[in-house]
Order: sequence, then C-alpha cells, then structure tokens
Amino acid sequence: MTIKTFTFNPFRENTYILHDETNQAIIIDAGCLNDDEKRALKMYIDENKLTLTRLLNTHLHLDHQFGNKFISQTYGIKPEACEEDEFLLQNVGIQARLFGLAFNETAQEIGSYITDNQEIKFGNTSLKALHVPGHSPGSMAFYSEKDNILFAGDVLFRGSIGRTDLENGDYATLIRSIQNRLLPLPDSTVVYCGHGPATTIGDERVNNPYL
Repeated sequence: MTIKTFTFNPFRENTYILHDETNQAIIIDAGCLNDDEKRALKMYIDENKLTLTRLLNTHLHLDHQFGNKFISQTYGIKPEACEEDEFLLQNVGIQARLFGLAFNETAQEIGSYITDNQEIKFGNTSLKALHVPGHSPGSMAFYSEKDNILFAGDVLFRGSIGRTDLENGDYATLIRSIQNRLLPLPDSTVVYCGHGPATTIGDERVNNPYL
C-alpha cells in the first residue's frame, strides 16, 4: 500500500490518500480548505492515475471534513462516517467563523455510515473500522493487519491523546477506547495520526504520559 500524506488548513490536519497496485484509492479525512490545497490533492490523484473509490472520515470535526464537499462534487462519491458524529455537520460554518475562517459552505451530507468492525475494501486492500469514541462520540480508527498500520484520527498522538473538551467529548471514554481497542494491537503497528507525526503502538504504550 502507498500512503500519501498532506497537511492542510490552519489546524495542520493530516489528510491521507491510500492506494495499491490496482490504482484504486481512498481518502481518509479530506481537510483541504483553500483552492491551493484542493488543487494539490487533485493533482496527486490525477498524476498517479488513481481511481478514487471512497472518502472516509475518522470523525467529523470541521478540520477533518473541510474538503468533503469538494471531493464529492469532483469525484461523485459521498463521505462515510460514524452516525454518532453526524450532529457535527449542523454548525460547520459557525464553528469555522469562531476560528476566524472564511468557510461559508454547508457541510456535505454523509453517504453511508461506518460501523464498528466493518471491513472497508478498495482494490486488493482491506481496512478494519474500529469505533474509538471519546474525542468525539463517533470517532473511528482504520486498521490494516496486513500492512501493520493504523489511522487513528485524533484519538491517539505521539506522546499525547485527543482533546475531550469539545462537544460530546469524554475523557474516561477516550482512555477506555485507547486501552481496549488500540493498545492490544502489535507494538510494531505504525500509527498515522490526525495531526503531527506518526508513532507506533509500542512507543505509546511505554512513553505516552496519558496512558
């Protein structure tokens, strides 16, 4: 599997494009906000002759869904996310303006819901969806046992964890999600985070002060 990382928008959110030898591809968390970011994302897809088949959201905080409408309109696919985060679509414009961002679009509606333990396929690749609430009620992580990688959204970071002071966040729930769903994965599992650098499960098990 090839993983391309873009860091987008003022929140420095990580957007991932995954593709394999079939040239089928998916996006995890389309955070592209301005025209230059949208152009960079599209250029990568076009130059690598990728067929974009799915748009996944680890969760629906505004910085992770800025580009959903652009992707939907450009490639004819709708985002997939956990139903428990759907309420976050309602006030994206208001939230953006609170941060001083000129984002006046309505949020792109969800095309289908992702459920716990769902198998997500593209090309010859398969990911397993893990429900890991706490940062948001519908936070999902995506795990590939074959490739030994995890896309954790804003649940787990290098040396840190996701914030829980946003709407419907809960600290105890987040810690439980990490301990019960993520830490049992192999220590060598590479964790691609929603912000900042990658880490591994083993490093976080030993060095993360919150765990």
